[in-house]
Formats: sequence, C-alpha cells, structure tokens
Amino acid sequence: MKIFQYLLIILIIFSSYPANAARDTDSFDGNIFPIYAGNGSIVPPKTTLKESLKNKRTSVLFFYLDDSSESKAMAPVISGLDLLWRENIDIIALTTDELQNEEALKEPNQPNFYWNGLIPQTIILDGNGEIKFYQNGMVDFGELNNIISESTGIKVNTNSKFTVEAFNEYNSTISEEEDLNTD
Repeated sequence: MKIFQYLLIILIIFSSYPANAARDTDSFDGNIFPIYAGNGSIVPPKTTLKESLKNKRTSVLFFYLDDSSESKAMAPVISGLDLLWRENIDIIALTTDELQNEEALKEPNQPNFYWNGLIPQTIILDGNGEIKFYQNGMVDFGELNNIISESTGIKVNTNSKFTVEAFNEYNSTISEEEDLNTD
C-alpha cells in the first residue's frame, strides 16, 4: 500500500502542467483585465449603461471575449482609460458570451443595442447618449483620450502624450511624455 501511495504522489508531482498565459493567442487564460492589464476592478462593471445615461455621464462600452488576442491587447488601453478618467466616466466592459444568441434590442439604454457582433468593439457615448466613437479592433489610446476629453468637457494636457506600455507580457502602465516644444 505504501508503494502505491508513493507512486501516486510521484505521478501527481510529475504530471502537473505549468500555468501558461499567452496574450497573442486566442486561448482562454482567464479574465483578461487582471492578467493582461493589471486591473481586475473593471469587471464586473460598477454601473449599468442605463444608470450611466440616467446620470448623464460619458460611457465607454467595451465588448470583448476573454479568449481573443485582440481583446487581450486592448485590455491595457481600457485599463488606462479607467486609470485616467475613473472619476469622470463609466467604463462598461462586457464579455459577449451572453450576448451571442440574443437579438439586438431596440432600446439605446441597453448595451446590446450597440454591439455589432464583432470583438473587440469600443463605443463612447457622451452624457446625452450620443455616439462619439464606434470602432472594432485595436484603438489608439490617445484618440480615445481626446474623444473622452471632448465628451466630458474636461481638458487634457495637450503638451503631453500618453501611451500605454507593457512592462511585461501580462501587465502594462501608462506613461506621460511631456512635449517640451512650446512654439
């Protein structure tokens, strides 16, 4: 019996697989925000689109899948927006798994009214519910930052350029480079 127990322990030790996560593959690694953006607080969303529109706040809708390489690459951008604009906008990041077989709703206060079936998809609505940005795929952080600035009426330092930089394969940070040319 002891030999069987030792063999079982050895089998368990040597048959374990290392945990691997790969940003550039369409593999499922878990929730993309804590893994690739270092910010698990984005999901689940803190508010609904209906509440955000009721409160006249700028909303960023982000439709994604956890097993999409493009969604994984966009996670740091969305996390960066949350870092800079957390107090002034609502970020509503939604996995599209539950939307896959639903019909598009005809109510603009429901997220799947805006979802076009492709991922990742980023939409910015101003406080009045007007679409200010609507795009699939990778989106430039600076472009989103400028649109949010226009939508909220809060000025962005135009002498600075914000970029989202990965400091390892799994996490990223936002850096600010000041433009010293003040011509």
